[in-house]
Amino acid sequence: MADRESNPPPSTTDEDPAAGTSTTGLDGTTGFGSGGDTFPDPYAPYPDGDPPGGTAGLPGTVGLTDTGSFALDPGGLPGPRHAAAGTAVLDGSGPPDPLPGIDPATLTWTEDDWAAALLRGRRAGRAYVYLNLIEQRLRAVISAVLVPVYGPGEHPHDDGAWVLAAAGNVQNEWVERAEAVREMSRRRGYIVDPADDELIAFLTLPQLRELMVRNWWCFEPFLPDRRKLERALEEVEIGRHIVARNRVLSPDVLAQVERACLRVLAMLDGPLAEQGDRRLALDAVEELFAGRYADVVGVFQDRSALQRRLPFADLVDGARGIDAMGVSLNLLCQNYSGRDLARLGAGGCDMRLLFLNPAGDAMKQRERDEGIKKGLLSRMTTLNILHMRRVRAKLREPRRIEIRLYDEAPRFGAYLVDGDVGLIQPYLRHARGVESPAFVLRADAAGGSARGLYPLFQEEFEQLWAAGKRTS
Repeated sequence: MADRESNPPPSTTDEDPAAGTSTTGLDGTTGFGSGGDTFPDPYAPYPDGDPPGGTAGLPGTVGLTDTGSFALDPGGLPGPRHAAAGTAVLDGSGPPDPLPGIDPATLTWTEDDWAAALLRGRRAGRAYVYLNLIEQRLRAVISAVLVPVYGPGEHPHDDGAWVLAAAGNVQNEWVERAEAVREMSRRRGYIVDPADDELIAFLTLPQLRELMVRNWWCFEPFLPDRRKLERALEEVEIGRHIVARNRVLSPDVLAQVERACLRVLAMLDGPLAEQGDRRLALDAVEELFAGRYADVVGVFQDRSALQRRLPFADLVDGARGIDAMGVSLNLLCQNYSGRDLARLGAGGCDMRLLFLNPAGDAMKQRERDEGIKKGLLSRMTTLNILHMRRVRAKLREPRRIEIRLYDEAPRFGAYLVDGDVGLIQPYLRHARGVESPAFVLRADAAGGSARGLYPLFQEEFEQLWAAGKRTS
């Protein structure tokens, strides 16, 4: 047989039919049909080349069929299942044998592993929403302040000229690097929205902060406390560094990043600070997910879990209107001081409070359902009503607080704040209110066509309020 390199096999288009048909296997070897030779497969288990009958009968190999076409025997495709059966892998593409002492089952995540990973993902997702808001707000503020100062200048179509001028000669390097990244994104089609085709959109959070610090004389009329803003942005950068690299974000660090983001947003937009930083958490984050679950933005196993995550004072601080209904309304009357309630009323907050009638049959049935001593729940409700009457008596406008009673089986407790945020707790038959699950609702501010849950509970309240009995 002639040397393989010096005498390459003839082309399949010019060869002699009598010499057989040339074939090329998947592994690069060349063989011939009837009347020809076969070059040995280096991975074949036979020392003399192919076994008798050619390669067509071997599982997982390419062979020549009776019709002259190629066929792949599916009986031995590479993979753990076939390897376990003892089938030889001819082309070397099969998985290697496991290392001694390593159980492949250890590579599988357990339920606890998945739960921990999903929890980390939820934390990172929440932090990302805040970080996204921060960067958008910073870019808008920087553009609004610096463009009139540095302007488009001689190049009105070059939006990067003012960024380069504001950065100064010392920072030209990272501005040029951002310009290079933008150009590469243009070529590769990464810029989908034309609004993102601006140089400032490619500056990182530290670079945006540096741009503000270097030009603080421009921002000072709008942002009086430079050091406070810098410290808050430094805390924000901690979270951004962790989220950008998909590292573990602990609850404490997440809370720190959220607080820092809220402070920055409040400083960049004065009116938000009047609502209180804590109310902004609902405005900024939960609203993004409310439409997906019919206004539901939070679910808690019981009232204690709710209080740990969203204290009731954070929910009602600065409220303009509160509609509450339930049995004793302890969440409002016991967890919120009389001084704070009076401050709410004096600030113009209208409260409509609907208690279960302490002397009614429904109250007696509720005491039996909860399995508590007769008259205990009734006395607690009476104390809360008297407490709210004392608060109302201190107001310059007592009409700010209205109290009514109803006498039917309580189905749920509800606190509806400003027609915007709602806290709902269903009454379970053999559980106290503090033990019932709690749902936080966020009204659809956009007025979408899909009706959420908040309007339904508001309507239920209005119907029961209209049928309620006034108290003195």
